[in-house]
Amino acid sequence: MKREHHHLYPQTDPSTSTSSAAAAAAAAVGKSKMWDEGGGGGDDELLAMLGYKVRSSDMADVAQKLEQLEEVMFSAQEDGLSYLASETVHYNPSDLSSWLESMLSELNPLPPGSFGGPLSVPPAAAAAAAPPSRPQPAGDPFLAGAESSTVTTVDRAAAADQRLQSSGRSSRRDDPVQEMGSSVVVFDEESSSDYDLKAIPGKAVFGRAPTQTRTRTRLASSSSSSASSSAITAKRFKSSPGDAAAGVATDSTRPVVLVDSQENGVRLVHALMACAEAVQQSNLGIAEALVKQIGFLAISQAGVMRKVATFFAEALARRIYRVYPQNAPLDHSLTDSLQMHFYETCPYLKFAHFTANQAILEAFEGKSRVHVIDFSMNQGLQWPALMQALALRPGGPPSFRLTGIGPPAPDNSDRLQEVGWKLAQLAETIHVEFEYRGFVANSLADLDAAILELRPSDAEAVAVNSVFELHKLLARPGAMEKVLGVVRQVRPEIVTVVEQEANHNGPVFVDRFNESLHYYSTLFDSLEGCASTQDKAMSEVYLGKQICNVVACEGPDRVERHETLAQWRARLGSAGFAPVHLGSNAFKQASMLLALYAGGDGYRVEENGGCLTLGWHTRPLIATSAWRVG
Repeated sequence: MKREHHHLYPQTDPSTSTSSAAAAAAAAVGKSKMWDEGGGGGDDELLAMLGYKVRSSDMADVAQKLEQLEEVMFSAQEDGLSYLASETVHYNPSDLSSWLESMLSELNPLPPGSFGGPLSVPPAAAAAAAPPSRPQPAGDPFLAGAESSTVTTVDRAAAADQRLQSSGRSSRRDDPVQEMGSSVVVFDEESSSDYDLKAIPGKAVFGRAPTQTRTRTRLASSSSSSASSSAITAKRFKSSPGDAAAGVATDSTRPVVLVDSQENGVRLVHALMACAEAVQQSNLGIAEALVKQIGFLAISQAGVMRKVATFFAEALARRIYRVYPQNAPLDHSLTDSLQMHFYETCPYLKFAHFTANQAILEAFEGKSRVHVIDFSMNQGLQWPALMQALALRPGGPPSFRLTGIGPPAPDNSDRLQEVGWKLAQLAETIHVEFEYRGFVANSLADLDAAILELRPSDAEAVAVNSVFELHKLLARPGAMEKVLGVVRQVRPEIVTVVEQEANHNGPVFVDRFNESLHYYSTLFDSLEGCASTQDKAMSEVYLGKQICNVVACEGPDRVERHETLAQWRARLGSAGFAPVHLGSNAFKQASMLLALYAGGDGYRVEENGGCLTLGWHTRPLIATSAWRVG
């Protein structure tokens, strides 16, 4: 039923305005008399002034049915009310009783005769009582019909008063509907926000009225122009089909939090930065509260943001509670295993190996005996490709000697020797003369040139290779200078260096945290296209260990001290090394390599001052450079 609002229509006749004001005054006086009419046979004066003809004696029964309809609608299933949002219907008050009865019978079928009485109005009478249609302004937002909601408004003041007088029952004083004339508006809204809202269980909940039996939000508001009217709006938030699968409870006893995932994403980043600032200022109380909030906000996120925030929250928690990760021999073995998955998941390690091998191959051109000293032996994944390229060299392959340096195995096994045996079998297959030696060292700083068994430069060409290893030397004062001194003694034809293109070695913790947050967010994003779920998960753990070291550790334990290409240029240049330009051939073949990964979409190879970088979209992530002794 729709109540007419005469004040919304422009009136040009002054007499009309005067009569309307007089009618309103008469209504105020007549309202107290309307229930005293003998037999209740008179028409309701308020509705009569609006052009409707309804007996005042019927209003009590209408109010009772409205109350029962409200209770049924609160307890009905959501699917049973879906048709209420299909269209907007305006009902004639004269036929209100029969409409209410049909609604009740649909939602909650009752025995015949439960609702009977004088309110049943024949269709002919209903049509006769219908008021003439009034044209509505097209641009009036208050009068425009809603496209996706059903609006029902009923004046229940008179009915409520009569019910209180006749039955003597006490009304609910906390419900404005029972105390004064008010409007009840029920609407179903498809979307009330620009963002999706997700319902999740939690402790931070909004208060509930004790009479509610479903997840509803009631917003009470009062009109500033009338002290005798108020409104209660019942709003239903539709849950998505995935909510049921995720086990989200809709029972009234279960607390529900409405979460805006996009807004929480911004809050999550702010909380991470605020926590890092609190850690830097040694305000551990605030930092502890923030790290707990980060965990809660991360739940509302999906995909990359959730994973990255979880790893950074763990690292912050370790720093706050002083539970530092240990760099035990077992950790090196685990890192090697995780690195294998990282190698298979994304092109970063393959790009590093390919570009370094190309530079070494060009430096060994025309040499009959070659020697590679590998600072990052690990599983030896880099060298089969180089050996095959040497085997195909015009004029026959050279004699190939490989010296591999790596950390000790946790079970004291000779893991480096096992890698050498596999490479020896490959060399025999492709007819390459091969010699191998492995050296176990906890750090490259323990290396000495004497143990490398160097041969005269005219008899053997030497190359030194380091992939993601040199930055670890920055944790120990003087270690970098010592290793670069050993490299100068070797006098190699070429030195290949691959490092992360990031600055995670700054003196200010907040700056280091901010840089690592952006860097690893981009790196995690690039992993999303991986086809293998297991490889991607293990790769994320591999990167998560780096995050933990960058954020949680300090001093000699913080070994992931990544620096930018510009910083490495300055450091190696001051140590007496000159840059070697990586040829255009390496650039072209590296671009072809990326085509194997989702068509190369997202990955980007760039040339930077004779060096090559690989990045995700516009962010460079790793850089390959080549050097020789100046």
